[in-house]
Amino acid sequence: MIEVIGAGLPRTGTLSLKAALERLGFGPCYHMFEIYDHLELIDRWLPAVPDTPAGWERVFAGYRSTLDWPASFFWREQAAAFPRAKVVLTVRDPAGWCTSFHNMISLRAEPMPPDAPAAAVSFQASFARIQPLLGRIVRATFGEDLRFPDELPSEEQAARAFDRHVATVRQSLPADRLLVFDVREGWEPLCAFLDVDVPAGEPFPRLNDIEATKRRFEQFNLGRR
Repeated sequence: MIEVIGAGLPRTGTLSLKAALERLGFGPCYHMFEIYDHLELIDRWLPAVPDTPAGWERVFAGYRSTLDWPASFFWREQAAAFPRAKVVLTVRDPAGWCTSFHNMISLRAEPMPPDAPAAAVSFQASFARIQPLLGRIVRATFGEDLRFPDELPSEEQAARAFDRHVATVRQSLPADRLLVFDVREGWEPLCAFLDVDVPAGEPFPRLNDIEATKRRFEQFNLGRR
């Protein structure tokens, strides 16, 4: 059963928050990296996104928290399906986010080398099954006229989308159910919100998901997982 719902956009510290939630006992945490490592999870999104609480329970079976796309795009549906779950909206400086998001999308859009091993080709073919959903999410976030992945949102489009998303989440949930959280704030506000103890003597996780994604893709292109 989902206890914590991540409503933040990608590149807002979601990988660091994943590690933090799992350290606090809210794991496993569903994140895009879970799909990279367990391609069978894609089947849970097919043939269509759920429209019932039972459907969302099926998608996230075995997990206690969710973050990052595709999950975080459906924060509103999850909030309805899991009414006792708390919601964490990760935020950061919008200008820095635009640059970081562009870098992430560009990295994911890089073509596979022609001499890629069979295992890498197999991974790409499997992951392609969720690409229509990711494309839908990108267009809904930045504009239906965006020709993704051939076209990326402009900085202006991205900044507007970021501000619009943050405002929508803030306005849609009661204050006692929502934490607006910058991972630079560390353990204290997160632990207070989730009513758990701060890990004594442990620094808050600081993970770079662009570097982690780059390493994953390099491994995939070498046929390793």
